[in-house]
Amino acid sequence: MSAPILRSACFRQSGMLMFARAMSALDVVPTAVCPRPFSVGASRPRARAPSHGPVRGLSSSPPSLPPRVVCGSSKRGLHSDQMRTCAAAPAAAMEVAPSETTPAPEASLTLDDLPTSSESPGLLAVRHSAAHVMAMAVQRVHKGARCTIGPWIDRGFYYDFDMPQPITEKDLPKIQKEMKRLIKRNLAIRREEVPAEVARRRIESIGEPYKLEILDSILKNTPDAPITIYHIGEEGEKDHWWDLCAGPHVASTGAINAEAIELESVAGAYWRGDEQAAQLQRIYGTAWESRQQLDAYKHLKAEATRRDHRRLGAELDLFSIQDSVGGGLVLWHPNGAMVRHQLETFWKDMHLAAGYKLLYTPHIAKGELWQTSGHLDFYRDSMYGQVKVEDESYQLKPMNCPCHVAIFKARQTSYRDLPLRWAELGTVYRYERSGTMHGLFRVRGFTQDDAHIFCLPDQIAGEIRGVLDLVQSVFTAFGFDRYEVNLSTRPAESVGSDADWAQAEAALVSALEDKGWPFSVDEGGGAFYGPKIDIKIQDAIGRRWQCSTVQLDFNLPERFGLAYTTAGNEKERPIMIHRALLGSLERFMGILIEHHAGAFPLWLAPEQVRLLPTSDAVRPYMEEVASAMRAHNIRVEVAGGMSMGKLVRNAEKAKVPVMCVVGPAEAEAGTLSVRTYRDGPVGALTWQEVLGRVSAAVASRSEQF
Repeated sequence: MSAPILRSACFRQSGMLMFARAMSALDVVPTAVCPRPFSVGASRPRARAPSHGPVRGLSSSPPSLPPRVVCGSSKRGLHSDQMRTCAAAPAAAMEVAPSETTPAPEASLTLDDLPTSSESPGLLAVRHSAAHVMAMAVQRVHKGARCTIGPWIDRGFYYDFDMPQPITEKDLPKIQKEMKRLIKRNLAIRREEVPAEVARRRIESIGEPYKLEILDSILKNTPDAPITIYHIGEEGEKDHWWDLCAGPHVASTGAINAEAIELESVAGAYWRGDEQAAQLQRIYGTAWESRQQLDAYKHLKAEATRRDHRRLGAELDLFSIQDSVGGGLVLWHPNGAMVRHQLETFWKDMHLAAGYKLLYTPHIAKGELWQTSGHLDFYRDSMYGQVKVEDESYQLKPMNCPCHVAIFKARQTSYRDLPLRWAELGTVYRYERSGTMHGLFRVRGFTQDDAHIFCLPDQIAGEIRGVLDLVQSVFTAFGFDRYEVNLSTRPAESVGSDADWAQAEAALVSALEDKGWPFSVDEGGGAFYGPKIDIKIQDAIGRRWQCSTVQLDFNLPERFGLAYTTAGNEKERPIMIHRALLGSLERFMGILIEHHAGAFPLWLAPEQVRLLPTSDAVRPYMEEVASAMRAHNIRVEVAGGMSMGKLVRNAEKAKVPVMCVVGPAEAEAGTLSVRTYRDGPVGALTWQEVLGRVSAAVASRSEQF
């Protein structure tokens, strides 16, 4: 730029100069950047034990299970809100020392370096023992506290207490201080197997009614079950405590790193998950091998808080859930509705290109339909009550499947017509207790990205492979390129013939191997009506989310009497494949918000470009630019009416991908002073260049401007 032009631009208060001044005055903090997940097959992660069964090939990411209560040898564990526990003794007590694989202190840790309990037997035992030490500390600090259950969970532990007086998070430091004292004493942890009546007398002597109820439930289910007790410290000593428990535990409290534990929060809970039962207080904690791991965990937890979709949903005006409308019912605001519109349009285009036909079905159907499908028998607790319409009972649909089956039955189908691929963004309604709902992740009304494939037996593998290809294409577009894949096989109780199951499982394995995706096998973990593939995606900070499911079904075709005509003019049952990619739009939107920390890529952003004028004098030029961009389907807004500092701050808060400042110099030159939310200052570009770059990024679904 020549000196005269430079002086002219400065004299005219160029948008670029004012933009720079505004940004420096704002002290804008750069957005944290987390390591991106690696693509499937691109690299090999650190090897860890699989969560279920044998692993075929190399695992593309360490397996992970949702937080749960795990007792004894149950391989699936128990959901935490069931509030169940068991004390049947394993064949031998598992005395486990912490792992020696702590990374070097200077290493930068990610979530992959922070093992879950299912991935590390050593940490599982540490966390379980830490729960016992916490309970021991609570009963010393808060006299009269009564214990219920205290399991390990994904990356920590909790214990539920019936407290004489409510506690708050202000009480946690005192409890943690007592825990550290007990840990530093290096008290032995000892397993003892006792007759049931001995256990009963001991429990009654210390006044623990919940433990007595646990004992009774064990004996009711297994009258001759061996009962085990774990002691901390020596009997008769001051620091002695015991609990009815199946283990495993570490050999002594000294095996817990006192500098790598932390009590995190206090929450409410109900005994055995029953809202009519006693209300308890739950204390959550975490335990690690090293202080470095604890610090990394706390950092990632803070990052997860920063990305919380509930907070960002309000800040970015995306959605709300209001008591006046109803719990678990989502109201999509204009910004959120635009993102959802882009998501739905992309979803439909991808399915049409893959040979699917779109369906629309009603939100309500006759009760008889759900009786035939079996939902009223097996799913009633999650369904809303029926309504009477002209003396007939109708039901809000909890699933889309029976309506798709009804469409199949509406016409004659030949083997030549198969496969049929039908997809629907179908809204369903399921009852969730008020205490279990969580933002967009768990709601009462949601839209499933549902599809059903009806095919011949020899078409299964090809159709499954097509679904896997579609999964990869869809998730790549949304910025997810790291997966965990699990195949669940025939359970002990099932419908369908041995030949059907063998053929179906072989087809799923064939499709996965043909795709080249590593997968774990959960032997016996399939549904009673067919085997399935589950796919978890990993987000920007390493959390795994269950999204895609591919499920074969031998049940519904039989219940509804589905048939196609063979080449020999005979009737045969078609194979039915249930298939969801995103799971539900609501939940996936929550995942998407947190993955991108609210900063959507250009193609998804509700507002792609914001024009910021230095004065009203340049507004005519900006309106012309905005009109030209809108003509090319660019979502652009013109701001104004406040100082440049406020305009820039508001655009940054809104996470607008492209911000363009315009002063008299830009208006005269036909340019825009550009800054992107992702990469910062770009410089002066013609408005045609900006339009071209935005259009190219949208077309390629790239995050780069």
